[in-house]
Amino acid sequence: MWTRRFAFCCAAALLAGCVPIVSLHPLFTKENIVFDEKLLGAWVKDPNDPEVTWVFSRLDPGAAEGILEPWRDELDRFYRLSITDEDGRKGTFAACLVRLGERLFLDVLPDRYPSDEQDIETMKLAYNGFFFVPVHTFIRVDAFGEQLAIRITDDERFKDLIEAEPTAVRYEEVNERIVLTASTSQLQAFVASHAGDERLFPNDLILTRKTE
Repeated sequence: MWTRRFAFCCAAALLAGCVPIVSLHPLFTKENIVFDEKLLGAWVKDPNDPEVTWVFSRLDPGAAEGILEPWRDELDRFYRLSITDEDGRKGTFAACLVRLGERLFLDVLPDRYPSDEQDIETMKLAYNGFFFVPVHTFIRVDAFGEQLAIRITDDERFKDLIEAEPTAVRYEEVNERIVLTASTSQLQAFVASHAGDERLFPNDLILTRKTE
C-alpha cells in the first residue's frame, strides 16, 4: 500500500508559464482546509480568447484509491483543477483551499502519474513509479467572485529571498530546482509571514469566470 503514495510532480509550465516552488510537505492540515463553492467553474485569462483555462470542480471521492489515499477523509473538501495553457498543454491536479490567518492559499498536487494511471501497482512500468514522489506547490488567492486573482511562486525569484534570508525556511537544491523540505507547521509559519513578499509570490494572474 505504501507504494501508492508515490507520484510524479506537477507540470510546472502549466502554472502561468513559470517554474513554481515545490514542497515535500503540504501547506494544509485538516483543520485549515476550507471549501467554497464560489471557486467552482471555469476561469479564463481572456474572455474573448479563452485559451488559458483553469477549471475547478468537485473531486471524485473515488480518487482516494490512488495517490490521494492519505487524505481520504478530507476529499469532500478537495477540488479537481484542470489547466490548459496557450499552447494547448494540459494538466490535471487535486487542490484545496487553505486558510492561514486572514489569507487564503491553494495547495496544488498531482493525483496521478504522467501515464494518467493512479495506482502504481497496476502500471505497466510499475518499478519506475518508485522513483517519483508527490510534491505540492502553493498559490496565494487574493480574490474570487467574477474574477479570480491569484499570485504564483517562481523559483528564480525565490532564490533572491533565500539569499537574503538563508534560514527563512528549510530547503534543498536538486538539479537547480528549489525543493522545500520544511514540515507543514514550519511551512505554514513561513508562508504566513512572507505572504506579502513579492519574492515568494511574484507572478500575478487574473482570471475571469467563464459564463457560457
